[in-house]
Amino acid sequence: MLKTVEDVSTTKKRLKIEIPADTIESEVRKGLKEAQKQAKFPGFRPGKAPMTMVEKKFGREVEADVLEKLLPRYYTEALKAADVKPVSKPVMEEQFDFKRNEPLTMTLTVEVMPKVENLTYEGITVKEVPVEVKEDEVDDVLKNITGERATYESTDDAAVAGDLVTIDYTVKEDGTAAAKDAVVKVGSGPYPQDFFDGLTGRKKDESAEVTADFPADMQSPFAGRKLTFDVTVKEVKKRTLPALDDELAKDLGLESLAQLKERVRENILASKTRGAEFAKQREILDKLLGMYSFDVPESMIGSEVARIMGEIRAAGKDPRSDEEIMTELKPHAEQSAKASILLELIGDKEAVAVSEEELKEEILSLAQRYYISPENVIKYYMTRDGSLEGVKHTLYEKKVLNLLLSKATTEKGD
Repeated sequence: MLKTVEDVSTTKKRLKIEIPADTIESEVRKGLKEAQKQAKFPGFRPGKAPMTMVEKKFGREVEADVLEKLLPRYYTEALKAADVKPVSKPVMEEQFDFKRNEPLTMTLTVEVMPKVENLTYEGITVKEVPVEVKEDEVDDVLKNITGERATYESTDDAAVAGDLVTIDYTVKEDGTAAAKDAVVKVGSGPYPQDFFDGLTGRKKDESAEVTADFPADMQSPFAGRKLTFDVTVKEVKKRTLPALDDELAKDLGLESLAQLKERVRENILASKTRGAEFAKQREILDKLLGMYSFDVPESMIGSEVARIMGEIRAAGKDPRSDEEIMTELKPHAEQSAKASILLELIGDKEAVAVSEEELKEEILSLAQRYYISPENVIKYYMTRDGSLEGVKHTLYEKKVLNLLLSKATTEKGD
């Protein structure tokens, strides 16, 4: 049972918990009787060995099992009695001294969800975000569709931007730096523009000397160096776009070009509508953050900093030290943690929950969005996080944001 609650800070509590001696003893006795039934001792039938022998052999093991069972239960009950919600694992302040037939007392500290008094969120005013699909946007998507289905065919014409050029080269400054049958798309890839300029206008079987200055931040083994390449063009391939017609639409599973255009228009509208809703949700959340001031548990800030730091390091483009990045990230991480706290408090108040069916639908949606199987979505999150709680939490926050938007008042923008 909870004996005392002490405020270490606005987001940290010290709890003193006591487990009554008779409760511990009752559970130990039950455990010893179970052990007696299973125990085998020479000279005794199963279940008939003296309790003194059972206790001598299995006592410590039974006591450990009882504590493993009772400690989480009494901790959970203490949290409920203290009316706090933990955001981190508890830390035992001192090693407790367990003795049979005596109450067990333990003192621990835990970071908790802050209290936000008079939390209201109905009728927040947000600006309407106009949604319109323009013809040139449809045209751009159609161009991308044809571009994705382009084919490349060999030509005797000179290379221009967008062509695929197969080359052999050696680097004059470093005779060991060479490549055979390297395929380069003129105008894109890990090469500077002056390298592409040297290829432009070259035909099959032509040789050229190309000097190129590679920037220091370019993702290339030649980064930070100015080099001269002896290049031989072995093949030039030009891109051929498919006709934008009914046949292309049929290849995509539609009946006509008109239907393809309508599908593209619908997809753009849906995407813009989602963006408009997100903008309004963000406005609501920003206003809530401005309305309420509260302290954030350090563990939540630390977790958010670590998450963003991991993304930065995975990208591998920031030369600064961890300390420099963390200093810059901390204010942003604190705001992000505050937003999560507000969403969780509102979700609790509104009894928002994520069902197993909703979780399955979200996994299916992620699979369709990234063109992978639902099983691979599950595998990814289980490998990364060890569970699907991350997906579930994201879906939970989406539901709370949708709820906030349903309770907001929308006005026309400027």
